[in-house]
Parts: sequence; C-alpha cells; structure tokens
Amino acid sequence: MNADGREGIPEGWQRAPLGELCDIQAGGPALRRSETMPDGVPLVRPADLHHRRISAEPGMPRVAPERARHLHRHRLAADDILVTRTGTMGRAALVTTNEQDWLYNSHLLRLRPHDPAQTPYLLAYLTRRATAQWLESRAVGTTGMRSITVRTLSELPVTLPPLDQQRDIGAALAAVDEKIRAHEDIVRTTGALREALSDLLMSGRLPPRP
Repeated sequence: MNADGREGIPEGWQRAPLGELCDIQAGGPALRRSETMPDGVPLVRPADLHHRRISAEPGMPRVAPERARHLHRHRLAADDILVTRTGTMGRAALVTTNEQDWLYNSHLLRLRPHDPAQTPYLLAYLTRRATAQWLESRAVGTTGMRSITVRTLSELPVTLPPLDQQRDIGAALAAVDEKIRAHEDIVRTTGALREALSDLLMSGRLPPRP
C-alpha cells in the first residue's frame, strides 16, 4: 500500500471518478428522415468512430440547419470525446477542429474534460480493454441492446498520473494511432490500385510484364 493509503497505483498517482474530470452528456434525440438533408450539419453515429477518430463517410446523415439550431446543446467542440453508449463498449473518438459544431446521435455520450490538457490521456484510458470490460459488466438491457448510462460512465474510476506524465502517455499513444491510420490509408489505396490494375490486365488494355 502507498503512503497515502491507496493500493495498486504508483506513488504520486491518484484515482478519481470520470464524472469529476468531465462534463458528460447524452446524445441528441432521434431524427425523422424529413429532418435530414444532403448539405446539412453532420450527425455522428457509433459507426463513424474509427481508431479513436471520427471518419466522415459519404453516407453520414446530415441534419437540416433549421432543426440543428434547436440542438445547440448537442453541438460538438474541439477536444470533446465521444463514447459509444450502445453496442460495442469502449469505443471512443476525439473531436477535432474538423468536427467542430457537428452533432452526435442518441447512441453516443459526449465528454467535455474540464482540463483540455487531459483529453489525450482520457481518450487513451477510455479505449483500454480493461475499461471496455468494466463498462460491459455494468451495461444494462438485453443481449444486442445493452447500453450504459451517463451515471455509469461518470462512476468509471480513472487512474491519474501527474499531469506531465498524462501528457506524455497521451502523446505516445496518439502517435501510434497516427501510424495505424496511415497504414490503413496505404492498404486502402493499394487495394484500389489492385482493382484498377486487375481490370486493365484482364481486359487486354495493359500487357502483363514479367
């Protein structure tokens, strides 16, 4: 046990419930098809969270501007974190300036850290396997429809090193995430190149070379 009476964490570290570190808010209401339009405000869904970032896919729904004006409470800001509240637990993504003022749907929870300097560390902590297991064990509902509440996420115990170490840990894991995304882009581009090459070779438009 440490000198301060806390067991299982290094000297100088502490534990705090997530709700003391962030403002946590549930997602926006369900929208009717008539409230969406091609050039509206993007609405983020769990399916749009990939490798701790938001991926703006072509099929992302968009909310009509007049409807979006009434959903200002659910506007995203840079350094927010989105967490899935239904389906697969432990998926989270950072909101960057590219997604500023977008909306998020009712299957997500929005975290707004009180100290933005903690955002990278909290994002990494939320996407740990142990965190996903903790959330899964406390999810409610039937199989396939399980979900977590704002209260449950608020109670998540977070292990906190000193702030300078939080920054270093968050930066190191963010750099790994960037490499993952870069490799995925390479795989995607190479796959598209292979498809094009296959069509050219098998149509006789491009002679094969040894």
